Amino acid sequence: MLQFDILVIGGGPGGYSLAINAAKHGLKAAVFEKEHVGGTCLNVGCIPTKALIQTADVYHKVKDAARFAVTGVEADKIAVDMAALQARKKAVVKTLVNGVKGLLRGNKVTVVEGMASFADTHTLSVDGRSITGANIIIATGSSVFMPPFIALEGENHLLTSTEALDLDQVPASVTVIGGGVIGVEFAYLLNRLGSKVTVLELMDHILPMVDIEVSRLAEKRMTKDGILFRLGAKVSRVKDDTVYYEFGGQNCQVKSDMVLMAVGRVPNTQGLNAKGIGIEFDRKAIRTDAHMRTNIPHIYAIGDVNGKVMLAHTASHEGMVAVADICGQGEEMRYDRIPSCVYLEPEIACIGLTEAQAREKYGDGLKIGRFNMAANGKSLIAGDTDGLFKVIVAADTGEILGAHLYGQHVTDMIGEISAAMAAEGTAEELIHA
Repeated sequence: MLQFDILVIGGGPGGYSLAINAAKHGLKAAVFEKEHVGGTCLNVGCIPTKALIQTADVYHKVKDAARFAVTGVEADKIAVDMAALQARKKAVVKTLVNGVKGLLRGNKVTVVEGMASFADTHTLSVDGRSITGANIIIATGSSVFMPPFIALEGENHLLTSTEALDLDQVPASVTVIGGGVIGVEFAYLLNRLGSKVTVLELMDHILPMVDIEVSRLAEKRMTKDGILFRLGAKVSRVKDDTVYYEFGGQNCQVKSDMVLMAVGRVPNTQGLNAKGIGIEFDRKAIRTDAHMRTNIPHIYAIGDVNGKVMLAHTASHEGMVAVADICGQGEEMRYDRIPSCVYLEPEIACIGLTEAQAREKYGDGLKIGRFNMAANGKSLIAGDTDGLFKVIVAADTGEILGAHLYGQHVTDMIGEISAAMAAEGTAEELIHA
């Protein structure tokens, strides 16, 4: 007799939401978590990062109060209490983690603490115990990637995104290696808190997953705010807090109080014995089909561990697709309709194809709409007219292929376009909503 209908390895946003969903479908589920329920997102990712950014934005707004006709604020006396900020961040995280634990209990999901590994295709081993299940879902997430091609020498104050969340003081200067979402958000945060920030990025633009027209605008704004970008910079080593890199054909270096390594994340598969039971990989990630199945039909992989789209809400939706497949409903995952947000000032939110991707797929059969936020009344009132709304539409059908928003509150607005795309609404139908 198998003990459970579903065994879930990992209690992050993909794993815990999947287990709760499975329980609501009448399936007996167990979640195995080796560290913290809530995973990277709640504990050392999205949530704590945005808690810190919220304070940085409030700090900036208060200092800027005179521009909005608010008097009596002495800008030079405004400061951030880092100890109090860390306490607030921890309280936010604790509240959400406890909420997840309560949901798991309320839905009668069994939580098993410890590192799980495959004994066979239906059995997991945890601290000498063996637990069996009809279906097994791998939801082990990802970890910070430490690039082997960048040598570390001497004594360095080297941080990853995890350690950067726990800073008890703002460093005078920081060098960020990597211009993706993690690197850029931390560059923005630390710059707002008062650090002198340099960003070294190998590509010729930051935020490579964002439409280049939008990423260029964000880079221009952040440069104006005091961040120094070195694009096309190839880092070779870090020695005694000095980063050595090649830039424009020359050997360069930059010394700072701290160095933040933000070159990406890598799927967590160590210790699983996944290859040992015959699960196939795509490089470092576990290969899955559109139903989230691995090559072993009753074993699934969702979230960062399959390497497709490393976003918390992607993991949650992949979990929904996996449960639907187990229940015989045959849903498939659509990766072309996943919204993505970057929390800067102004914000970035996008969904679907970039213009370059759309032109590669559809050629000239496109309509592209652009609206500059300098002409928007709400932006003028908010005191920030930087930004662009860009919508990419199929010329023949009116299908919305992509939307790329850069402006105030766009992370709150992208859901409207996401809902329209999911319902296969056309641009014209959305205009009339």
